[in-house]
Amino acid sequence: MDFVEKLKRVYFFILDSLQAILIVCGFFLVLYAFVVRPHEVSGQSMFPTFHDKEILLSNLLAVKFGNIVKGDVVVFNAPYEKDKLYIKRVMATEGDRLMVANGVVYLNGTLLDESKYLKPEVRTYGGGFFHDGEERTVPEGTIVTFGDNRPFSSDSREWGFLDKSKLIGRSTARVYPTNMFSIIQNPFK
Repeated sequence: MDFVEKLKRVYFFILDSLQAILIVCGFFLVLYAFVVRPHEVSGQSMFPTFHDKEILLSNLLAVKFGNIVKGDVVVFNAPYEKDKLYIKRVMATEGDRLMVANGVVYLNGTLLDESKYLKPEVRTYGGGFFHDGEERTVPEGTIVTFGDNRPFSSDSREWGFLDKSKLIGRSTARVYPTNMFSIIQNPFK
């Protein structure tokens, strides 16, 4: 085999390799932009369910097709902090009545059982928006979100109803650290 033939082979090998790399990168770019995206937990607002620096995968299609329900963990643009993302649990959706009173949550007039994700000693108190003992009805196009670490969470109790247009995705899996990999279950289902 002469030098020119070897050069052609190397050239076509490099070209084929670049083409394969571009196809794989394009595939992952489409997945990232439209289907699933990783998000890092920042802070303790969802402790003990999630810990600081854990990475969750969020399903973007769930938001686009309106499949967000009570109990889901969602990622959204923070109401008052530009370029910051929050991860919280959906407590109520359009038309629901929610009340925080005496350290517990009532949904549509019934005590909400949060024992699957909160320890019994965790108390939920009102804030600047959800005052203790005051029932509020969730308006159309909005949801209510709370952090699981109630004493240390900036959530709807403080800043009110969350417009659904701020939602980015529903968290579906914990992927990092790898020894903690798990599918995120909705405790209300």
